Amino acid sequence: VQLQESGPGLVKPSQTLSLSCTVSGATITATYTGWSWIRQPPGKGLEWMGAILWTGTTFYSPSLKSRTSISRDTSKNQFTLQLSSVTPEDTAMYYCSLWGEFWGKGTLVTVSS
Repeated sequence: VQLQESGPGLVKPSQTLSLSCTVSGATITATYTGWSWIRQPPGKGLEWMGAILWTGTTFYSPSLKSRTSISRDTSKNQFTLQLSSVTPEDTAMYYCSLWGEFWGKGTLVTVSS
């Protein structure tokens, strides 16, 4: 299973961060699969942001729930992350993952004007 994150590397404060994760070697609608977004700010630990299950059900970290949306495009075998009202504190490496077992290489997103 391979996952590849894509999206802009620079986002301005107050804007919405949007990232996509393209999956190969597995289908995002396959039974019992769960697809997560995880981030790691510079010098800090990993933070689970949320996930979308094979059913389309979503779960979010309580601390980010008000700003986070995860959706999917089954025709492209992709799932996406949107994080609204970003601040410089949202600067991080963003990873997509299948149940924490398979990971993308990550993409650095910097929030700066």
